Amino acid sequence: MFPHYKKIILMFLTIGAAFGLYACASLPTTEPAPTPIEPTFTSVPPTPTSEPMALTVNGEGITYPEFDAEVARYTAAQAALGITVSSADATDAVIQDMVAQILLAQAARANGFTLDDAGLQARIDSLAAQVGGAEALSAWEQSHGYSEQGFRSALRRGAESAWMRDNIISNVPSTAEQVHVQQILLYNLDTAQSFHTQLNGGADFDELALRADPLTRGDLGWVPRGYLLNQQIEDTAFGLEVGQYSDVITTDVGFHILRILARDPSRPLSPDAFLALQEQALQHWVEAQKQQAEIKLAP
Repeated sequence: MFPHYKKIILMFLTIGAAFGLYACASLPTTEPAPTPIEPTFTSVPPTPTSEPMALTVNGEGITYPEFDAEVARYTAAQAALGITVSSADATDAVIQDMVAQILLAQAARANGFTLDDAGLQARIDSLAAQVGGAEALSAWEQSHGYSEQGFRSALRRGAESAWMRDNIISNVPSTAEQVHVQQILLYNLDTAQSFHTQLNGGADFDELALRADPLTRGDLGWVPRGYLLNQQIEDTAFGLEVGQYSDVITTDVGFHILRILARDPSRPLSPDAFLALQEQALQHWVEAQKQQAEIKLAP
């Protein structure tokens, strides 16, 4: 029932797989981070280049060579994980990633953070020191399809977008209303209805839950809103009183009967739930900005 959040959102496909550049792209600045405001974007002059753009977001673009290199890196990263992706799927994933990165970077600049040339060079020098010098870094760039300018652009965009990402997720509270949920999960409707009839007749929920799941007794633990994958399950769980059980709920997973063991209006989030709500906040922010942005994809 629960998503497994190992990291926030896959926002930085370009600079990470080889030697920890994600962390370098999101190093904190020495400037205090102002409270994020809702940016109002004006059209930005296109990147000064004669090369055509694969996509633009509010006038800020990614050239075809940069975009094609991103697709190649994404495909290679998936292959390293044993995953084969189609060209269309890889292209779509990179489009979504690039749009999100640019929107975040633009918002960072609107909120007062810009990685200037000196700051960018300091990061590049730090990376070079980590990998054995400027020549080693240059070799890494070439082996991963980066031109010098493309690498600098990607690193600047990554730093700015990471700054804005951190501001967004920092507003997610560490406590929330939560319910402690237990379920009986069955895979046959007739059996589920039989269990529910037994409950109505006075059968013990724990005993039936043990029959359905001897390992965990169906204990799902404490969950906040926005954490469960199925909206119907969440709505039902938060609509029950403590000790009350639900009707049979049909989902793609099976047939559920829920019971609420306890409720807390302000309980600390588990690390997994906290990450889930941070990702949700970031996704919602990106989707809201997409609705306001001018996004153009090359035919």
